[in-house]
Amino acid sequence: MDTLHILKERGFVKQCSNEGALAGLLATSKIVFYAGFDPTADSLHAGTLVPIMAMANLQRAGHVPIVILGGGTGLIGDPSGKTEMRKIMSREEIERNNEKILKQFQHYLSFEEGKGFFLNNADWLVDLHYIDFLRDIGRFFKVNEMIRNEGYRLRLEREEGLSFIEFNYQLLQAYDFLVLFDQYNCMLQVGGDDQWGNILAGVDLVRKMRRKTVYALTFPLIETATGHKMGKTEAGTVWLDPEKTSPYDFYQYWINIDDRDVIRFLRLFTFLPGQEIDELAKLQAEDLRKAKEVLAFEATKITHGEEEAKKAQRTAKSVFTGTGEDLSLLSTTTLSRERVREGIAVADLFHLAGLNSSKSEAIRLIKQGGAYVNDKKVESEDGVITEKDFEDKDSLLLRKGKKQYHRLVIGE
Repeated sequence: MDTLHILKERGFVKQCSNEGALAGLLATSKIVFYAGFDPTADSLHAGTLVPIMAMANLQRAGHVPIVILGGGTGLIGDPSGKTEMRKIMSREEIERNNEKILKQFQHYLSFEEGKGFFLNNADWLVDLHYIDFLRDIGRFFKVNEMIRNEGYRLRLEREEGLSFIEFNYQLLQAYDFLVLFDQYNCMLQVGGDDQWGNILAGVDLVRKMRRKTVYALTFPLIETATGHKMGKTEAGTVWLDPEKTSPYDFYQYWINIDDRDVIRFLRLFTFLPGQEIDELAKLQAEDLRKAKEVLAFEATKITHGEEEAKKAQRTAKSVFTGTGEDLSLLSTTTLSRERVREGIAVADLFHLAGLNSSKSEAIRLIKQGGAYVNDKKVESEDGVITEKDFEDKDSLLLRKGKKQYHRLVIGE
C-alpha cells in the first residue's frame, strides 16, 4: 500500500496538489518534506498533534522530515485563522520557546544521522535585504491573488483589518519552501488546511523560479464530535509539556473524549495497525471504554514515554474502581491547613481546582447534581469544606460528573 493511501486511510489527507504524481513520488522515492511551526508558546499542544503524527507516519514510511521552527516568521505572526493580530514576540522569547519545543518533537521524530532535520527559518529570513527580497521574490506575487486567500480575506472584512507586516507572511513562508528546495531538495510541504493558500504560494514560487514541480498536502482541522476545538477542555489547553499538563491529565483527556471520536482518534493519534483498530471498532456501549483505554495509553506513551503511561493508567484505574491506591498522579491543589480550618466554599474549591471555569458555573454544577466530594454528592450550593472533611488523610477527591477528578491536599 502506498504512503499517500495510508495517510488517507488514517484520516490525515484533506487536500493535495497533483495527487497522482505525489502518490507515485511517495511510493517510488525517498523524499524530503517539511512543516513549519511558529513558536507562539513554550509548548506544543494536542491541537498540533495531527501534523506531528502525519510527519511521524511519513518518516516511518522512509521519508525525511524537516521541522521548521519559525524564529523568523514568528517575529511577524501568521494571520491564518486569526481574527486579530498576534502578539509581537521578542527574539529572546522565541529562542526560549524553540529550545523547549525541540525536546517535545524528539518524542515523535528522529533527527539522528540524517533521518530528519530541525531548522530555524530565522537563519535565512532575519538577514534578508528587503529591497533585494522584493525584487527577487516579491515580483512573483500579485496582491489581487493574495487577498483571495481565505485567511487574508476574512481579516480584511473585519474592523481590525490586516496589518502590512502580516501581509508579508505568505511571501516569507513561500520563501522557506524555496530555500529548503535549494538546500535539501525538499519536495513537499505539509500543514493544516488553513495553510493551503500559503503552501500553494510556495509551490508556485518554486515552479516559477526553479521550473520544478513540488507538492502541497494539508490535513483536516480536527474538531471533536461535540464541536469543540481539538485539545481544548473546560480547564484550558491540553499541552504536551508535562509541567503544563501532567501525564495523568493528558491520559484523562483521551479517556474522556466522546464515544464517537474514539476510532477516528485511534487512527490519527496512535501508531496501531489499521487491522487492530478495526477490531476495536467492533466494541459497543460500555465495552467501548476498552478502546478509550487503548487510545489514552498509546497517545500518552508516545508523548510522555511508556513508564508515565503505565503510571497514569494505574492511577486512572484506582480512581475508577475506588481502590484509593496510587492517586499521587492526579492533578493536585495544595491548601494551607489554616485556610482549611477556616472553611472553603465547595463552589470556590471546584473553581480553584479548574474543574469549572467560574464560581457561578460550579454552583450550576452543584444544582444539577454533578459535584462530588470523596464520592459523596454535594447537596447544597452553600456547602463548605473544613478540616474534618479530609477524614484524617490530609487529602480528598473532588469529582465533576462521572470522569473528572481533582485531588486536594493539606500542605504548609
